[in-house]
Amino acid sequence: MSARGPAARSLSWPALVLVLALVPTVSSCDQRPPAVGSAGGEVVVFAASSLSDVFAGLAVEFERIHPGTKVALHCAGSQQLRLQIAEGAPADVFAAADAEPMDALVQAGRVADVTTFATNSLVIVVAHEARARLASFSALPEVARLVVGADAVPIGRYARQMLAAASDKLGADFAARVQSRVVSRELSVRAVLARVALGEADAGIVYRTDVIAAQRAGADIATVEVPSAFQVAAHYPIAVLVGSRRPDLAQAWVALVQSAVGRRALDAAGFVSAAAAAAP
Repeated sequence: MSARGPAARSLSWPALVLVLALVPTVSSCDQRPPAVGSAGGEVVVFAASSLSDVFAGLAVEFERIHPGTKVALHCAGSQQLRLQIAEGAPADVFAAADAEPMDALVQAGRVADVTTFATNSLVIVVAHEARARLASFSALPEVARLVVGADAVPIGRYARQMLAAASDKLGADFAARVQSRVVSRELSVRAVLARVALGEADAGIVYRTDVIAAQRAGADIATVEVPSAFQVAAHYPIAVLVGSRRPDLAQAWVALVQSAVGRRALDAAGFVSAAAAAAP
């Protein structure tokens, strides 16, 4: 679901390459569900789109330490993935950006032994042309074109919680004023970020990790920090699916994510691993 705003500006070749890099590719994180019946030495990992980059890196390490094994990553919005799993899409592991889609699968008997392995935080990503107009969080209601996550996806729910908290301090109508600037509600956080990078929006509400990945790729974007009083922690749960065709590989993947190698990869990407969060 996406309510499209103004048309995108024409892109130079480097800019086009960058925007394509913001969205998971088939070679690293397939956006199409895997075909039913694929098995063998393959572990199918369904992961929230914000995990695309870090999980792609861990997949290389997993295949190195498990010779002959292939990691098939399928990345999309957590709610999309939940629905695909509920409809029978073959998967071995599910990693979400929020507890709600995971809880729904627990209630349906599709997953067990859920573990929270990382947290993320929110930022406002700002297009180059809009920096002068959006210098602080309190100016968010003045932005001309804002992109957010759809109501059903984690980034959309986290954004609503953040705006509700801000309304307690910045005025009862703050959230409504911000919502009036929304030109698009996207099905994944990477789609929100891409709209800003394309110049189709002035700002978007995204995870910190996605901005870090985009800036490392050369994106000409800036950020406005969310004040700590309004910040919302995004919690990432992971679990092996009941009925996994390769439960041994699935458990090994979860173990890698929670290992020292996984923690370093998560922390380097801008997540806070569960181990780092628990450290004194």
